[in-house]
Amino acid sequence: MVEINNSFIINHTCLRIKDPKSIEFWTKKLGMKLIATIPFDSFTLYMLNYETEENKHLNWAEREGVLELCYNHGGMEEINNGNGEKDKGFGHVCISVDNIEIVQEEFLKNGIRFQKKLSDGRQHNIAFALSDYENYWIEIIENGINKQEGKTNISSYRFNHTMIRIKDPERSLKFYRSLGMKLFSKKEFPEAKFSLYFLGYDHDPNFKEGTMDFSVQSKKESILELTHNWGTENDSNFKGYHNGNSTDNGEIQGYGHICISCNDPAKFCKELEESYGSNLDWSVKFNQGKAVKDIAFIRDPDTYSIEIIPHNLMSDRMGKL
Repeated sequence: MVEINNSFIINHTCLRIKDPKSIEFWTKKLGMKLIATIPFDSFTLYMLNYETEENKHLNWAEREGVLELCYNHGGMEEINNGNGEKDKGFGHVCISVDNIEIVQEEFLKNGIRFQKKLSDGRQHNIAFALSDYENYWIEIIENGINKQEGKTNISSYRFNHTMIRIKDPERSLKFYRSLGMKLFSKKEFPEAKFSLYFLGYDHDPNFKEGTMDFSVQSKKESILELTHNWGTENDSNFKGYHNGNSTDNGEIQGYGHICISCNDPAKFCKELEESYGSNLDWSVKFNQGKAVKDIAFIRDPDTYSIEIIPHNLMSDRMGKL
């Protein structure tokens, strides 16, 4: 049996970057704060977050809504943003804000490029910005936190979710539920033939899956969005999605992983092995990594990576920027 306690959160999403200058986009233009820098021999990790009164006393590894930017020393010639014709898989990250119309105005003034503005297309309540250098898509939605007419306050901003495309929702939902996640909500778009599944950790014993209202969901952080394009699960010619990490046949990297954090990952990983055995696809078993100990990496049915870490991981790096 796998025990899921109140310590379980989705901690961060990892994206590769071409240059450390990319950090300026996320901090100076989107308003995140650089909360930790973790150097290794061949790469450096930069941890960013929308810091709040509730999370500012926490280590980076026990916060929700953390963005990990991974810079491979020497840089990368190309970054796959996940939305081109080639190597499609990861879709976007999403921030939620208090007043989306004012935020779009401010972002445009700050030189942020947009893939989709509020006035474009059929959905006028969402927008998509593009990151500098790597062209990652950043969805923008409204959470309405302390909304004031004609104003925006960065204290309302949240790193809301990360979207990846999946082949078979039945298999994916079963897998993520085995990690203790719950289905927050589901949206179907019959005219475009795709469905969206929003998952995460909710420790309320009375929570009923699939019932979370958007007004609640938009205020949360570290949600996982699974996008299913209908028919892929039964299409023998469908080769699957790129997991962001593979370089087979000239594939280009970009997206790295999401990360689960809890108080006792060693116990969690042991219970997963005891419960599911060979059905699990571990790329790194707990405490067997080379660069970092006390972590593990497991792959989902589409081979996307999920890191598993303790809340106190590298707490000495907080504030060392």
